[in-house]
Amino acid sequence: MSAERERWGNALRAGLVWGGVAVFLALVGLVEAFAARQVIVGVVSLGLALLVLAGLGAGYQAAQQQAGASLAPALLRGVLAGLLAGAAVSVLVVVGGLVNLRPMLVSASPELFLLLSFGRGLAGWYLPLLAGAVVGAIGTAATVLAGPARRPILAGVAWVLGVGLFQELLQIMLGTEGIRSALREALFDPDGLSSRGAMVVFLVAWTASTLWARRGAASRQWFAARPASQQRGLRLLALGAGVGALLMVPVLTGPFLSQVMVLVGLFALLGLGLNVVVGFAGLLDLGYVAFFAIGAYAVGLLTSTGQHGILHLSFWTAVPIAMVVSMIAGVFLGIPVLKIRGDYLAIVTLGFGEIIRLLVLSDFLRPWLGGSQGVLSIPKPTIGGFEFAGPEQLFYITLVSCALVVFVALRLRDSRLGRAWMAMREDEDVAEAMGINLVNVKLLAFGIGATFGGLSGAIFAVMIGSVFPHSFQFLISINVLSLIIVGGMGSMPGVVLGSLVLIGLPELLREFADYRFLVYGAALVVTMQLRPEGLLPAAVLQRELHTAGGEVPSREPAAVAGANQPGEG
Repeated sequence: MSAERERWGNALRAGLVWGGVAVFLALVGLVEAFAARQVIVGVVSLGLALLVLAGLGAGYQAAQQQAGASLAPALLRGVLAGLLAGAAVSVLVVVGGLVNLRPMLVSASPELFLLLSFGRGLAGWYLPLLAGAVVGAIGTAATVLAGPARRPILAGVAWVLGVGLFQELLQIMLGTEGIRSALREALFDPDGLSSRGAMVVFLVAWTASTLWARRGAASRQWFAARPASQQRGLRLLALGAGVGALLMVPVLTGPFLSQVMVLVGLFALLGLGLNVVVGFAGLLDLGYVAFFAIGAYAVGLLTSTGQHGILHLSFWTAVPIAMVVSMIAGVFLGIPVLKIRGDYLAIVTLGFGEIIRLLVLSDFLRPWLGGSQGVLSIPKPTIGGFEFAGPEQLFYITLVSCALVVFVALRLRDSRLGRAWMAMREDEDVAEAMGINLVNVKLLAFGIGATFGGLSGAIFAVMIGSVFPHSFQFLISINVLSLIIVGGMGSMPGVVLGSLVLIGLPELLREFADYRFLVYGAALVVTMQLRPEGLLPAAVLQRELHTAGGEVPSREPAAVAGANQPGEG
């Protein structure tokens, strides 16, 4: 009986919590603002999808701790949780219909209450209740279903949401001629993704996920049975196909998406550099934007054809100089903080970042750095007669830079220096007792991380064509640290994924820029609650933070896992 009461109590808590989430989303304006974006034309908008996700979350949480329970009681608890979540929305509709909440809550508009009541106003106060009960039951049913039955459904829903969110971009990519045009007409109406197209996308994703679930294990066994030479050949073939697909991105997508991918690549470079300092060495750096600025200003001053240009060098000559200057600045920062740890280190590095920004704004350095007017007339990179003028061309420079930095970071991680960083990250005193020279290790971490940041700043300078102090705000450091946390500290694939999620998606959804930082905060909270190790964590961090029971299988090669052992000790 106690277990049964706990399950019902869990359902009550889930309904109340997710009902509060739904009311919060409505009152901060997310539901009304996102309602303008149709996921499926005439069926569901993004604002309504947020409320549906709240109901699904209630049903999902109510289904937790259901081990050994039969399906019918679990569904009843899901209905209860969804009913409570819908009841919170219904109460908001009733209160909003009887009392003018606008003086206290700006977003509590009549249009909002019409959306919440499905266009019925106060007369439809009961509709969120019914919808919550249905959606809660669906969330519970999807949770208690066996994995092979659940995964294809989730894959289909995820693909429909993705295609609906980015329908304008996909229509531009499909074009107006040939087979791609026929596919566009089959999936989209003039106003967006049609119901017919949504069904097609769902069925294709469901079928592909089902086939992979059935054939995936056999395919992995077949691959494992191949000789080592064939495995290497297949990996190289897959790598070549991935590189070829990346090289075709500017050709297929045009300037807008190329610009977004360049920004993602620049923040990935920053993340890879900060990952060395924070993820590998465990040194919290909140002033990392300083090295981004130093690299940008170095390239700007060395290549500019304007009044602040110094040597008028080419981009290819200036970039190594900018990286060296950034490395020296990183070592310079590391010297006074050698004995500082934890929060104090974060405060000192934060101060360093602000010092750099204020220096370039100062009147004292205005004759050389341009002050608030910045450095103008930075030329584009050229090779022979080819100029990297637009985002389609700069994409390739960013891609090659990311590949080189990933290669260097991988080699560093698996080296003696990388093992020393990880040991220092776990416990500086123990690492020093084992014979690790903390002075050298820390200075190398700051210097190498700063070098990667300087490279990103150099590309940023030629992309913009000018450098201004206000381009290097403290928020850049926060953004880079956030993408590392969300992606997974110490994980290079995680850094790239974090950059795509936190930089790429907001750029593609520019109309919701007012809620960007709210989404940032929500993403961090959800990540820390559900996956504190990040979306694609390093094996060591996953073993440390994963508490779901038992050892988590390593995603890294055995040599890497072995290399991480000193840090675990």
